[in-house]
Amino acid sequence: MEIAKLTDITRVYTIGEVETHALRGVDLSIGEGEFTTLVGPSGSGKTTLLQLIGCLDKPTSGKVFINNEEATGMNRNQRADLRKGTIGFIFQFFALVPTLTAYENVELPLLLIGKKNNHKARVMELLDAVGLVDWAEHRPDQMSGGQQQRVAVARALASEPLLILADEPTANLDTENGEQVMEIMKKLNEETGTTFVFATHDPRVIKYAKRVITLEDGLIIEDKNSGK
Repeated sequence: MEIAKLTDITRVYTIGEVETHALRGVDLSIGEGEFTTLVGPSGSGKTTLLQLIGCLDKPTSGKVFINNEEATGMNRNQRADLRKGTIGFIFQFFALVPTLTAYENVELPLLLIGKKNNHKARVMELLDAVGLVDWAEHRPDQMSGGQQQRVAVARALASEPLLILADEPTANLDTENGEQVMEIMKKLNEETGTTFVFATHDPRVIKYAKRVITLEDGLIIEDKNSGK
């Protein structure tokens, strides 16, 4: 089953009279259960591609399908509705709400999508999965960077999305914490079948990938399975 499909995608950014061609005709399909990494140098288009898969941006031309729904013609609110039930995000700088506890940060997506049932069991299950049950009542400023990113992983999974998108998820973590976060995400991928797509240049992320897609100058120049 295809979770995401992009056909003949271009993305041109215009600032004044200067045009930057971030993507130049990309075709890409992401299947259910993949653990895929987008790699390439700065300016290669990997973050732009991740944003288009996540419906955070619209292509200049081409079509984007998420879970068999065409997102290209959707307005901002429609894309937001599609994201809420389908896509989770993990960011480089954690992006936790600083005034909320770990428990409340993980619970937040469930409140946003309107789930009215008792959330405690789901939230505690996720905190347990990332090894942070004992930190449920701590705020982000009371946790290390690695712990904050693990909360971010739990939050991304809270609404049971089909697809998790992670932009440089280990960039602000030391080696030990980076490895721990990747091990957690790998385990969750294997146990739940959730699809993960990363944009990174970090070898610690790339070595875990089952599929590595290399971009250069807005084009996919290599797409290979690691055999893992």
